[in-house]
Amino acid sequence: MSALSSSPFAAHVGKHPGEPNVMEPALLTDPFAGYGALREQAPVVRGRFMDDSPVWFVTRFEEVRHVLRDQRFVNNPASPPLALSAEENPLTRLMDMLGLPEHLRVYMLGSILNYDAPDHTRLRRLVSRAFTARKITDLRPRVEQIADELLTRLPEYAEDGVVDLIQHFAYPLPITVICELVGIPEADRPQWREWGADLLSMDPERLGATFPAMIEHIHQMVRERRGALTDDLLSELIRTHDDDGGRLSDVEMVTMILTLVLAGHETTAHLISNGTAALLTHPDQLRLLKDDPALLPRAVHELMRWCGPVQMTQLRYAAADVDLAGTRIHKGDAVQLVLVSANFDPRHYTDPDRLDLTRHPAGHAENHVGFGHGAHYCLGATLAKQEGEVAFGKLLAHYPEVSLGVEPEGLERLPLPGNWRLDSLPLRLG
Repeated sequence: MSALSSSPFAAHVGKHPGEPNVMEPALLTDPFAGYGALREQAPVVRGRFMDDSPVWFVTRFEEVRHVLRDQRFVNNPASPPLALSAEENPLTRLMDMLGLPEHLRVYMLGSILNYDAPDHTRLRRLVSRAFTARKITDLRPRVEQIADELLTRLPEYAEDGVVDLIQHFAYPLPITVICELVGIPEADRPQWREWGADLLSMDPERLGATFPAMIEHIHQMVRERRGALTDDLLSELIRTHDDDGGRLSDVEMVTMILTLVLAGHETTAHLISNGTAALLTHPDQLRLLKDDPALLPRAVHELMRWCGPVQMTQLRYAAADVDLAGTRIHKGDAVQLVLVSANFDPRHYTDPDRLDLTRHPAGHAENHVGFGHGAHYCLGATLAKQEGEVAFGKLLAHYPEVSLGVEPEGLERLPLPGNWRLDSLPLRLG
């Protein structure tokens, strides 16, 4: 917790009694209990974001799904109909606190994650063809090959019989897959993992060094690829930028690559590690999966609900006055959708605290909000689910007697608001 306690955000904790701050230790160390208590208090609760700005926490399943598909809530407060000035924009205040230089802020604001229709629709359409169900299915043999290669080498990294699954499997698998899909050279991939950790740290000093380096690296990569286009996604984006009537700007191309690579491996790595830890601490569910590998697709959904790595969405903003579950949310108000409390809502789930790999019926609509919902539903969800299926299935096939290398209470987590991530996952392979 020390890194966050010295961050510029820690000073705001406790300044507003009765209004929980996302940086409060109770919400960081046990978000399940902390946000669960808020859920039972009310479906909409007044609180504070990390920069001390007021925010509405939306805590229950139906209300979270409602906001995710309600177009009166937007991701970009600077776009119409809000059109907040730079001084009024909460994203500006956050970038000020992080010390992000002015000339780089356009790359933060230009991400598809910060766009609404019609720009969000335009950008999503440009890259969605790389993530169609058919293309992801065609990719599966390669994902399985990568998993087999990584797992075969796993014993080489063991010390005293213990190996860190995150370092040697949970991270390398998704970052290899997304980098091959996008077109990131193999030699650059370890650097991307370090950059991802720096961005998540919310440490102004680390961000100040990392963000400019990432942006310049991507520009250089684009310059080099222009002379040798292939069939990867980076080449497709370059072609769109150069040949398709300006439908993709320089900033949009760079931020799209940045977003795809980081989002395409960070969250999946922690789905794999969180899910593995959950299975190894629930022997009845582990035995169920070993006995019936066909259960894997349903298991991935339950693990995404029960221990998903993303526990809150980014902020959304009311573009008009909205009544939500009896609470008046005024135009311009910030709203934080709490996925972790929604995914444990007893109004929606029977016995939500129980890990149950058979909970989600095969072939039915997704019954959790781990990947979001609506227009901003996770673009790479199909790939992430496939990687999860492959990772859990292959790990148990290679090492059926795998077990934790420490006691469950010895597993250490990274105290990051809105995230549920292990620092490491020591395993004995058996």
